[in-house]
Amino acid sequence: MKTAVLVYSGGLDTTVCIPLAREQYGFQRVITVTVDVGQPREDIEDAAERAKILGAEHYTVDAKAEFARDYCVPAVQANANYQGYPLSTSIARPIIAAKAAHVAEQIGEVDAFIHGCTGKGNDQFRIEYMLRTMMPRVEIIAPMREHNMTRAEEVEYARERGVPIQQSAEKIWSIDENLWGRSIEGGRLEDPSFIPPEEIFRWTRSANDAPEEPRLVELRLEQGVPVALDGQAMEPLSLIQAMNEIAGQHGVGRIDIMEDRMIGLKVRENYECPAAVALITAHRALEALVGTRDELKFKEQADRAWAELAYAGLWLDPFKETLEAFILKLQERVTGTVTLRFFKGQVAVVARESRWALYDQAMASFDDKTFDQSEMAGAVKAHGLPARLYYQLKQSR
Repeated sequence: MKTAVLVYSGGLDTTVCIPLAREQYGFQRVITVTVDVGQPREDIEDAAERAKILGAEHYTVDAKAEFARDYCVPAVQANANYQGYPLSTSIARPIIAAKAAHVAEQIGEVDAFIHGCTGKGNDQFRIEYMLRTMMPRVEIIAPMREHNMTRAEEVEYARERGVPIQQSAEKIWSIDENLWGRSIEGGRLEDPSFIPPEEIFRWTRSANDAPEEPRLVELRLEQGVPVALDGQAMEPLSLIQAMNEIAGQHGVGRIDIMEDRMIGLKVRENYECPAAVALITAHRALEALVGTRDELKFKEQADRAWAELAYAGLWLDPFKETLEAFILKLQERVTGTVTLRFFKGQVAVVARESRWALYDQAMASFDDKTFDQSEMAGAVKAHGLPARLYYQLKQSR
């Protein structure tokens, strides 16, 4: 029996792929794999129900704890940011593809993988890279890309065949959600001049509706890993979920950005990533307290390179491993507490402490003589000497 494993989100693109797999590609057995990386419970259940209605053999894989521990935590340690927003969708794709490959390995005799990515987006690169790395001999089919289908055409195709979907021609937003972030795109949101309606947001309140009183939260990190909120120890999954709730209530984490996709297209994206914004803000502040100037300067370059690899979905790239060797070495000292202040859409670091702090209050204070200022006279005289000589030469011509 000709068998395909469909990387299945339960959304429009992947749901349409089920009848397409049979009609256009001749697969008698379609196996759908939904990987739970923090989507709403109802989305997971709806995906299973849709797959059942359409006659697919369905698997749900709970990967939330693994995603939090092995993907979100490294993103914090690398301060992972792409063009102004924390990476979220991109870091979930490798684990989703990997879990689909694991299911295929268990089933055996799989003829193809199918995914719902379009030819304009980034996910085609991320998902196919991981699938080809793990199961290089299995064919990969991308119906949306191969048939050049628009979302409106997908909606019409689904209606004609009685395929259960939530989208309509009027409300055609594409939403991707995981533990680390929520992205909303499509429809009128594609127009950079269109103001996003409040109804697209689920995780964050508007600043106007946020509480009138600020909230202080103490975050504990050990070797760059968030481990406790307000003194309560938590595993990464629980801590991220709790921080999403706290930061979201105060309107933190909304980002409206023009993003450059991998193929060069510039697109408008809306994100909600309250925990990611808060945790990376705290982590960066603690790094600044314990790292030397040269370490922090180089860390910025390493973080940027790590984020670019993660954005491209190259999770198993050797360069990423090399960068992580440096990142993790610095994390050995990124231990301490950071106090965050949440208020009306903003998060600010208001206090930080660490036993590894490269800060001496007596040395830095203007009211203390521990540091003998008179010893600086010679150093100041030599400061900028080559530049001063150059200036004099220019003036003499």
